[in-house]
Amino acid sequence: MEQITIKTPSKTYPVYLGEKVIPKLGEVLQSLDPAPKNVLIITDHHVGELYLNDIQSELDEKVSYETFQIEPGDSQKSFDNYYACQSFALEIGLDRSSVILALGGGMIGDIAGFVAGTYMRGIRFIQIPTTILAHDSAVGGKTGINHPEGKNMIGVFHQPEAVIYSTDFLSTLPENEIRSGFAEVIKHALIADPSFYDYLNNNIKSLTDLKGEHLLNCLTRGIEIKNEVVSQDEREKGIRAFLNFGHTLGHAIEGERQYKGITHGEAVARGMVFALSLNKKTVQLGNDLKSWLNDLGFAPIPKNLSVPSLINRMKKDKKAAGGTINMVLLEQIGQPTITPYQANDLEKKLTQFLEEN
Repeated sequence: MEQITIKTPSKTYPVYLGEKVIPKLGEVLQSLDPAPKNVLIITDHHVGELYLNDIQSELDEKVSYETFQIEPGDSQKSFDNYYACQSFALEIGLDRSSVILALGGGMIGDIAGFVAGTYMRGIRFIQIPTTILAHDSAVGGKTGINHPEGKNMIGVFHQPEAVIYSTDFLSTLPENEIRSGFAEVIKHALIADPSFYDYLNNNIKSLTDLKGEHLLNCLTRGIEIKNEVVSQDEREKGIRAFLNFGHTLGHAIEGERQYKGITHGEAVARGMVFALSLNKKTVQLGNDLKSWLNDLGFAPIPKNLSVPSLINRMKKDKKAAGGTINMVLLEQIGQPTITPYQANDLEKKLTQFLEEN
């Protein structure tokens, strides 16, 4: 088992990472002060069918609990489900000593964290990730829901009490979710660690390579990089924006597809290729990344996307200001930078990119 300590200005908490680390849940709950009188597990129906019993067995006779399940999929990170979770929490009598458990991938972590961050103006929660993608979203305290006009535009910063990341929960992931999570691993390497990027490039030639020691290394180093960033900039006033490399276009693609037909990570991966195409110094790196993504079976950019619509969505990105679209680019691996673009200029570059891809 690996233990990584996440340090932010508002909270320090552990990440327990490895096989069969779920027994840590009971220890964490017992260590909280005040001890919770009751617990709410928020999960989706698919994850619940697979792993809810494992979580409940750790809670039996230790604390009373209730479960709320929603449908899977990023489109479910909605106002309606947020409201339903809040209503259920009120119905079962959660109080300020209670704890919410987020059992699932990034969607569940985001919505459950937002519920915890706003219920009674903030109660405690614990992240229990079940996807590779959640190595990014479960750490750092960003929570929220989607709006038809933009992804993750409504939410709060609310750090968990702990992250309990059992890698045996990853064995049932479908291939598209493995790719989705690996895209965020690649992102962490590109923005922060040239040697880690070389390691990935040399060792992950197919999805079957992403297991055992390689998988643990990917998750551990990805979380370490995330920690290095959020410890300096918890609320995205500066360098934390670098973690959005690939996301400005990626989020726009997801929104245009109504969060269906392409995973978050696959959209972000193509967004990274686009960002690399914008700097002459990184064009070849982008071409090499594109070839690697294709070899790994990443979904291509969906056809028939409206460039003006994509640009309009990118103008609503959280980094945008005054109609200027701020893109995270690289000078080279490990050296991210933010470059402003006028919408008309970026629209021309995006049109050419989509024609070539």
